[in-house]
Amino acid sequence: MSIARYFHTASILTNGTVLVNGGFTAGRTYTVTTELYDPSTGMWTNTGNMISPRRLHTASVLRDGKVLVAGGEIGWENLASAELYDPSTGSWTNIGNMSTARMGHTASILANGSVLIAGGANEHVLATSELYNPSTGLWTNTGTLTDARYEHTASVLTDGKVLVVGGYTAGRLLSAELYDPSTGLWTKTGSMKNAPVSHTASVLTDGKVLVVGGRDFGVTLNSAELYDPSTGSWTNTGSMHRARLSHTASVLTNGKVLVIDGVGVGELSSAELYDPSTGIWTQIRSLHADRHLHTASVLKNGNVLVVGGARELDYHLNSAELYDTSIEVCTDATSKNIKQVKNTASILNNDHVLFPDDHHDFDLNNTELFS
Repeated sequence: MSIARYFHTASILTNGTVLVNGGFTAGRTYTVTTELYDPSTGMWTNTGNMISPRRLHTASVLRDGKVLVAGGEIGWENLASAELYDPSTGSWTNIGNMSTARMGHTASILANGSVLIAGGANEHVLATSELYNPSTGLWTNTGTLTDARYEHTASVLTDGKVLVVGGYTAGRLLSAELYDPSTGLWTKTGSMKNAPVSHTASVLTDGKVLVVGGRDFGVTLNSAELYDPSTGSWTNTGSMHRARLSHTASVLTNGKVLVIDGVGVGELSSAELYDPSTGIWTQIRSLHADRHLHTASVLKNGNVLVVGGARELDYHLNSAELYDTSIEVCTDATSKNIKQVKNTASILNNDHVLFPDDHHDFDLNNTELFS
């Protein structure tokens, strides 16, 4: 990428390109820069800058192919603002503010195309949630979470409900809860065995949800749990070989789950595959760079693009790697001198990938793809 970044997002557009935006970059500065990755050429290009720099925001690809970026923070200011990226013009426009400024929240695309924003924090940890309607451009409040939380995960289940898991609040959060779009209400479901933050949650092909790693009161976890929506209960499954947090987890086209890097006993450059049919983890070849707070995007060809992130001592990356699922090997994904740290990735309609900036003081300019 052109700049190093973390706390960014990455979105896969409808054309297959990847849009990366926002985050922290060198000197712990916030960035408005946005970049596109084209898997067909392996090239990075700059696109329009966001209106407001931000990190700890969310990015959601809407049905019309535009990307909704909402909330986050800049300095000590939490943001209620939201903006839309139009891939056809490469430009951003402001839309109406959310009712509540928030960072560390989640954003979920519902079956009707609306976007559910849940939890997060400003001066307080939040239990509020709200809906964005793309057809009207309006925000409306919806049901209140049973537990205030931020830095949690949210997963859209096969029945359309949204499962929220873990996160921070005033105390440990073993609780999980479900949002029902038909009623606008949140209800508690089965409690987890651990109370994770900085974990991942992945919806498997059988509809179950795999929650992996994270930290529970200072202890980094290698454990994994499965949520069964049909029973509302959690069961333990095989543990990873390495405890980790601030990693990524990607559901591959073969149904396996690829977990990459993170922080454990020091920085990790390791990767593991989870096989839902056996409940067993297999270690695979490590990435070229250890990183956390990066993004990982499953491309249309099944490969995985890993972008940006941070390393210890405020060292952040503009590198990317491509994981090739057919041979289980990572290769460099053309560096274009852009840097980024903890981010999210979004897939664009043209198959390009967009990456935002990060916040570490030292940066790398390489990128890689995992497939």
